[in-house]
Amino acid sequence: MLLTSFLEYLSYEKNYSQNTVTAYKTDLIAFRDFCVTEFKEEELATIHYNQIRSWIVSLVNQGISNRTINRKISSLKTFYKFLQKIGEVEVNPLAKHKALKVQKKSQIPFTKKEVNQVLESLDNENDFLSIRNKLIIELFYSTGMRRVELINIKEKDVDLHNKLIKVLGKRNKERYVPLLPSVVKTLSKYLQLKNNHFTKVEELLITEKGTKIYETLVYRTINLYFSQVSTKVKKSPHILRHTFATQMLNEGADLNSVKELLGHSSLASTQVYTHNSLEKMKQMFNKTHPRSKKND
Repeated sequence: MLLTSFLEYLSYEKNYSQNTVTAYKTDLIAFRDFCVTEFKEEELATIHYNQIRSWIVSLVNQGISNRTINRKISSLKTFYKFLQKIGEVEVNPLAKHKALKVQKKSQIPFTKKEVNQVLESLDNENDFLSIRNKLIIELFYSTGMRRVELINIKEKDVDLHNKLIKVLGKRNKERYVPLLPSVVKTLSKYLQLKNNHFTKVEELLITEKGTKIYETLVYRTINLYFSQVSTKVKKSPHILRHTFATQMLNEGADLNSVKELLGHSSLASTQVYTHNSLEKMKQMFNKTHPRSKKND
């Protein structure tokens, strides 16, 4: 079956994560069900663009966002590229498709003051959960790693001696990220507490019951602490990742270095974070340039 072959291709040749493969599968099954219902057509290799367009219209009519629709269509496009590759179709029906327009969401990073306030509030805490939560915040802020990357870190991935941490990114791509001395200090304190209470637990970050932390817990942790110091609408792990990238660029880090630290496959993904840096540069320019002062 073509769908099964495609999913195996994603898993074993492209090294996509299980969550990503499941998302592709869900999108393709939903499209196939639509084709069966509307066109009595189950074989996706014979589908034409007009039928795909009908699906897009139905998704719009259901109130599904353009961003989500674009993601679903991206799944289809990848599927048909695969069918081209194995000779099942000659032309990708989505070859000339243009993505729906999406309004860019504003990602406002935390300020240095906000991050420092949160970390300082945890400076004098010595219980296991407080130290763990401080470590979670410091790792996000000092490495820019993704939430799923942080959750999956093993204790063996931490090299305290060389101040490095190994991160497993998208498509199982490994990268090493430097650790600041302050993070090494928190890590050492955390590991001592962890190993005093929990033995033979390979995951680095765990719950008070000794089990692996999970995405909701990480989100709640970031939201809880930053709600105390920030009025920003979004207070999530991704905003801390965004904060890391923005502040690194503001301080003069080059784009390629930030790209490698974030685990991006292309500069285009990293350039999303340059907006705030450009705004800061414009403010500095308008404030300091002689001609600007002259025209005040």
